[in-house]
Amino acid sequence: MARANARGFTLMELMIAVAVVGILAGVAVPSYREHIAASRRADAKSALLGAAQAMERYYTERGKYDGATLGSSKSPQGYYSLSITSQDADGFSLLATRAGAQVGDKCGNYTYDQAGTKGVASASTGYTAAKCW
Repeated sequence: MARANARGFTLMELMIAVAVVGILAGVAVPSYREHIAASRRADAKSALLGAAQAMERYYTERGKYDGATLGSSKSPQGYYSLSITSQDADGFSLLATRAGAQVGDKCGNYTYDQAGTKGVASASTGYTAAKCW
């Protein structure tokens, strides 16, 4: 006896639905991760600009950059570590190194100096300062 009103999905329909969901997830997940990484880059930018402002205040008060220190070695959200890579009477260079969840970020580490020059170090191919900043 055959059932006249069979309901439900066939195995083929189910496999097609699973394949479509898999393809969508394969596209959406990397895009989402890149979006999250890009939003975390703002942490490095704001930390570097804040540290540069502190360096400028120090220079205004003392007439030189050497001797200045960073108040904190971490960015506000903790995705980057800050350091002064070079400093003398007339200039400085700051570095924001990836940390925590940002270690694999394609834009690499961020640099900034007294002239306002923005840069990236250890970035993946094709990721320039213009693209990352």
